[in-house]
Amino acid sequence: MFDKLQNLEDRYNQLTDLLMDPEVINDSNKLREYSKEQSELQEIVEKYRHYKEITQQIEDAKVILSDESDEDMVEMAKEELEELQPQIEPLEQEMKLLLVPKDPNDDKNVIMEVRGAAGGDEAALFAGDLYRMYSRYAETQGWRIEVIESHEADVGGYKEIIFMINGKGAFSRLKYENGAHRVQRVPDTESGGRIHTSTATVAVLPEAEEVEIDINEKDIRVDTFASSGPGGQSVNTTMSAVRLTHDPTGVVVSCQDEKSQIKNKEKAMKVLRARIYEMYQKEQQDELDENRKSAVGTGDRSERIRTYNYPQNRVTDHRIGLTINKLDQIVEGKIDEIVERLTIEEQTSKLEEIGE
Repeated sequence: MFDKLQNLEDRYNQLTDLLMDPEVINDSNKLREYSKEQSELQEIVEKYRHYKEITQQIEDAKVILSDESDEDMVEMAKEELEELQPQIEPLEQEMKLLLVPKDPNDDKNVIMEVRGAAGGDEAALFAGDLYRMYSRYAETQGWRIEVIESHEADVGGYKEIIFMINGKGAFSRLKYENGAHRVQRVPDTESGGRIHTSTATVAVLPEAEEVEIDINEKDIRVDTFASSGPGGQSVNTTMSAVRLTHDPTGVVVSCQDEKSQIKNKEKAMKVLRARIYEMYQKEQQDELDENRKSAVGTGDRSERIRTYNYPQNRVTDHRIGLTINKLDQIVEGKIDEIVERLTIEEQTSKLEEIGE
């Protein structure tokens, strides 16, 4: 661990020199790149330097204890050791956590896609419940929600809803929601009181900036059509709805929530860019993960990750075996307890890899 920390400090010092180099100062791209890298290293380097100062002070105090005959100096050294030694272990733990590789997408906005899956009308209603849960959670975090595309079901809820959550750190908190969610409850339409099981899928995509992924406009086919409401009936006589097809990947995105064709195209482009970015990232991650399986799955949206049992007021996250009897609170957006447990599990797994 300490070899890694020293290498990071060396790189930090190198970046300090580079940022004073006139050639770098006159190159805006390099200046931005090096400044960003140094900013990301600053916290762990400062922590490591503090650790080195304390360990040096401890060594100096031990030397005084072994060599000094003056009673006052010896007493001062003992007091210093009593104060400094308990700081070592917590600092080492903090440095270990800071060494955990940070997900480069953690600070990004999120595009979420919630779809009713198995269970017909009940699945659509459950998809609506999940959208409401995430909306409530976003509100508590001070994030802004923007619906990009939605297809309401006749009974209520959604066959599909795509929305963006704008807020710093949104992806870091919501990325673990990616997967299949299962609900067990008695539907309102069930006269016999039998419990039904339905599912909805959630996809969580980090918003991709134009600089991160190069999409050639010539590769995108743009189709326009009239907006439609539940059941497929036309709700707008103008051709404001937009469908984008990216020919190289086959990714298709449509948007009809805005009355303006231009705004619909802008929203659709955000989703298209995010889906292609996710596709490329997944290909890279599959190569890295060929011989390693993360303790907390965040990649496969067909993976069943959680069950919401209404009769028993219980939520179970199957990835980490977590069961919480607070379903009534969780569906109101109070999902922090689940998010934090999943985050800790992921960090623990990565810490174990660092130690290997």
